[in-house]
Amino acid sequence: MSDNIWGYQPATGHIAGTDLIGFKVEATDGSVGKVDKHSDDVNSSYLVVDTGVWIFGKHVLLPAGTVRTIDHAERKIHVDLTQEQIKDSPEFDKDKHIGDAGYHEELGGYYRNRRA
Repeated sequence: MSDNIWGYQPATGHIAGTDLIGFKVEATDGSVGKVDKHSDDVNSSYLVVDTGVWIFGKHVLLPAGTVRTIDHAERKIHVDLTQEQIKDSPEFDKDKHIGDAGYHEELGGYYRNRRA
């Protein structure tokens, strides 16, 4: 993961403006869910992942800096996190936390301290 937790690294294969909705998200130890929403905003890029039944329909917000690679042909995004790290992340409420600087700071701190 990068020092800029809120930005995609060049090696990920991310192309700004690409629609990632519906891409499957893979942790280092298995599937997490599918992208429900994403942002390419400078210094605030992220994925919102619908985990489905895996963690009871919870949505999680993953900073772009957690992305290892994006496989456009397979429509898969691989992140440098384990399923447990994602499951234990700060609770995400899409109606409350999008654009919330305090939440972004808390989440960024959580993921900076957890490396797969």
